[in-house]
Amino acid sequence: MADLYEEGYLAQPHTSAGRIPTEKAFKSYVHSLSQRRVLSAEFERLRTELAELETMQARVERSSHILSEMTRGLGIAAAIPTASQTLDQVEFVSLPDRRVLMIVATRDHMVRNRVVSLNEQLSLDELQSIRNYLNSNFSGWLLSDIQQELESRLREESAAYDAILRRLNLLYEKGLLEMGLAPEVHFEGASNLVGLDLHLTREKMRDLFRALEQKKKVLLLLDHFLEQPQGELAVRVGLAEAHPAMGELSIIGITVNLPSGLSGKIAVVGPMRMNYEKVISAVLHVGRAFGNSEA
Repeated sequence: MADLYEEGYLAQPHTSAGRIPTEKAFKSYVHSLSQRRVLSAEFERLRTELAELETMQARVERSSHILSEMTRGLGIAAAIPTASQTLDQVEFVSLPDRRVLMIVATRDHMVRNRVVSLNEQLSLDELQSIRNYLNSNFSGWLLSDIQQELESRLREESAAYDAILRRLNLLYEKGLLEMGLAPEVHFEGASNLVGLDLHLTREKMRDLFRALEQKKKVLLLLDHFLEQPQGELAVRVGLAEAHPAMGELSIIGITVNLPSGLSGKIAVVGPMRMNYEKVISAVLHVGRAFGNSEA
């Protein structure tokens, strides 16, 4: 015990208290657990379940539910597009009051849509011409390359005399090809943190839940703490750097490759004294099934 105390694996909060494991001790324990194998039968069951879902959005949502159910923690799943996302096709639907529903499908099976209001009405024939122009010329292109090419074409003097390009520009200025670059994030099980003894005041607990309800802050949490190479388990014990109220929480996660340039992130946030063996097993199984659900 004395050796563990001197080496930083045990701490004594005050003189009358017993010794408790430190963050260093938890990390050492977690590292030993992370070396265990993923059970092939469980992996295949989860992979099949996720593969039956038709869209990436559905897989992201289901993965977060599975994580929360398996661990009783906050389950997080995300599919984060990169510049290498590839266009499959676009579609347009004409709506009343000069509005248009823009639909962008990429080859990772993600579908994004947005309703925009225009200053002038586009007819059904005009929308069909724009759709055919984009699908014929750019299906299979990277979104970033399409944006560069369109901007180049729209700058040319001839664009002013090209009816399709002039109409296309109305939709392009409304962010037509920027929709596919938004990350898909879902988290489930924040209520599981309510009963934990995190030594927080009511105000700090409310502040914590407000932070966990914001997708932007959840994404920052993933980016900050899941820095391991693709496929390697990442563990961070104590998350005070992310938020003052998260000092007694830990995150366990993994980053996986997804089709067409998407980066998938699977993680669980729970108490520092969580059942690490159970959570690590869940993260590894769901993470690898998520990354192989397109196979």
